Amino acid sequence: MKRFFTGDFIKAELLVTMLEKHGIEAELQFAHEPMEDGADEFSRESIVSIPESEYDRAYQLFYQDSGDEL
Repeated sequence: MKRFFTGDFIKAELLVTMLEKHGIEAELQFAHEPMEDGADEFSRESIVSIPESEYDRAYQLFYQDSGDEL
């Protein structure tokens, strides 16, 4: 598995859902130990990992410039 994204949990969770819709296995884990009580879990830093063999395809799907879509 290769790290694909690091960011807020809410964004990472959405990315995992989108990757899986494109047939790319994704793993979500928290970057740090549990937060203190009352802290915002949705902004907790998370890591999304994908298989190395799928990295280029996932990069093209989510990060490649899409200026020609219009």
